[in-house]
Amino acid sequence: MPATQIIRLRPLLLVAALAVAGVGACSGQNPANAGMPQLAQPAAPAPELVGNLPDFTRLVEQVGPAVVSVQAEIGSKLQARRAQQQMPQDDEDDGSGDAQIPEFFRRFFGPGMTPMPGMPGMPGMPGAPNARPRGTSLGTGFIISSDGYVLTNHHVVDGADTVRIKLSDRREFTAKVVGSDEQSDVALLKINATGLPVMRVGDSKLLKPGQWVVAIGSPFGLDHSVTAGIVSAVGRANPGADQRYVPFIQTDVAINKGNSGGPLLDTRGQVVGINSQIFSNSGGYMGVSFAIPIDVAMNAVKQLKATGKVTRGQLGVQIQPMDRDTAKALGLADASGALVARVEQGSPAERAGVLRQDVIRSVNGQQVYDASDLPPIIGAMAPGTKVTLDVIRDGKPRSLSATLNALDDNVAEAGNGRNAAPDKAPANAAGNALGILGKDLLPEQRARLGLQAGEGVLVAQVKGDAARNAGLQAGDVVLAVGRTDVGSVAALDAQLRAVGTGKPVMLLVQRGGGTRYMAINPAEG
Repeated sequence: MPATQIIRLRPLLLVAALAVAGVGACSGQNPANAGMPQLAQPAAPAPELVGNLPDFTRLVEQVGPAVVSVQAEIGSKLQARRAQQQMPQDDEDDGSGDAQIPEFFRRFFGPGMTPMPGMPGMPGMPGAPNARPRGTSLGTGFIISSDGYVLTNHHVVDGADTVRIKLSDRREFTAKVVGSDEQSDVALLKINATGLPVMRVGDSKLLKPGQWVVAIGSPFGLDHSVTAGIVSAVGRANPGADQRYVPFIQTDVAINKGNSGGPLLDTRGQVVGINSQIFSNSGGYMGVSFAIPIDVAMNAVKQLKATGKVTRGQLGVQIQPMDRDTAKALGLADASGALVARVEQGSPAERAGVLRQDVIRSVNGQQVYDASDLPPIIGAMAPGTKVTLDVIRDGKPRSLSATLNALDDNVAEAGNGRNAAPDKAPANAAGNALGILGKDLLPEQRARLGLQAGEGVLVAQVKGDAARNAGLQAGDVVLAVGRTDVGSVAALDAQLRAVGTGKPVMLLVQRGGGTRYMAINPAEG
């Protein structure tokens, strides 16, 4: 028998058992029980046999009334926006909407977000080839002020025509979306009510791995469900890269669809995060959950109240993680920091004197252990903020001063396509000691790739094992060897000869519109 059927039958079996027991009790002369002694009623409650376990009942009683259910009617607004953006339609969907959610990180909506395939309005139906289905997004939120401000996730209300809030006392309100920020996944709502219970805001910077935390939400529409666990880690980056300005709190608190936007609480009953995403291969909880730090969320709230949007500081560098080979190539003892792969023209970084191949180790004294640490630090600062960058250049520490400008949200993301290798330009037959065969780029090819005149060498073939093992591919464009730009095959070969083959070589490579350094270690060839 399926598990769902067993669960449904259990209450019925319990009722039947109680009914039989009731008949026997009313008769007063149950032969089966006539000779059995009557149990004495205990004079006092039984003592606790297991002690020192966490008990969250008081916490839930006090803060539970400030948790609300959020229901967003998704329809024409989202359809119009997606049609304008010409978003691709999914060919397969199991009816749960999971086919539209990335495999690694899944944001979790409640049931009913997507109707069953074949219903009117679904892709492929007559009259609506490009339409997205209407539906309901179910999530959670919490009240942050007694006059009706509610915090939830951006993805819960994104594209909503109508947003409804249901309080713990069962009252319902239609909410206004004051503002919403996709990068931080925070939305601020307002309902017309006063005297509401309020969630007390804590300090997410004080969280440490191992601390107990509690979540309250509406998984699968089950209002005010409580789960608990511990903080697994702090400052986690999102591999999806669409929220690079959020240092996530990782927990093992059970989170499922409908928990989106709900509070993550410390043992004082203070909200320290907003439950946002899960790590899953199936769409369900697998022991790894992620929350937006409340400090990040409240910074967004302040700006959304004032202007309806969120602005962030921008340094103007393209960075990449460090690894063992990169550190060795740069002559560094460890692989901490963010490696600068590109400095934008006219950016604060360029004006401050930041160069390619610099390694940023700290900002205003705050350590940058990994490349993913830098965007949240910079993004949390307002445009116009002056910062001190501690960098390592040529093995020596330097301090640089920069004044941040505003992040341009309309900057185009790097494409995923490969750089096309032309047939006209002949490949260099001689190559170099690393086995990299190059081709000189034609002017029209540089224009298509967004390169300047005399910039870059196309990789036609990779024969050397070391370069191949490092990830270099045909179709890549080598922009520089170390910090020295190369614009021809002859220049590339000359620079590689100058470096020699006794130590790792740093190549600045463009692929699909993105730029990064590759460390090639000849010893591994």
